[in-house]
Amino acid sequence: MTERSPAPGGLALVEALVNTLDIESGADALDTAEGRARFGITPQEADRARELRESLRAVLLAHAGHPPHRAVTPLGELLATAPLVVTVDPATGSAALAPADSRSLPARVAAAVAESLVTGAWSRLKACEAADCHWAYYDRSPAGRGRWCSMQVCGARAKMRRYRAKEG
Repeated sequence: MTERSPAPGGLALVEALVNTLDIESGADALDTAEGRARFGITPQEADRARELRESLRAVLLAHAGHPPHRAVTPLGELLATAPLVVTVDPATGSAALAPADSRSLPARVAAAVAESLVTGAWSRLKACEAADCHWAYYDRSPAGRGRWCSMQVCGARAKMRRYRAKEG
């Protein structure tokens, strides 16, 4: 739904996972083999991935200053059991948190969140405020006050609704 470039680093995974559901149409990429393959999950893991997706969406809405879209399992609870390990690059000495099991979607998400906390990027990943959208996007605006995934679509719709409300 957005023309924005993907989020940086590991946040691209989080953004892509949240954006597997098109709220307006109801289409869920996790319903398809291709959509699940993108995240390395099996059909049996799809419900857990959906739960993770909606918890992430609630956090991204909070980043944008909005209440959760619905009751969800807190993200911290879902990531609490995601095993991470400290890796150290022998050539540079740089350290990072990485998933203990690279096949585990929750562990990959936890590692992405940890990386983005270090870089300061975590709070810039947001969900569009439009109730029929809630698409994830990375806010690159200088002040970090972006509200919509797309100014041309969701932003224009919101402005038109406000304009019509004033007229009526």
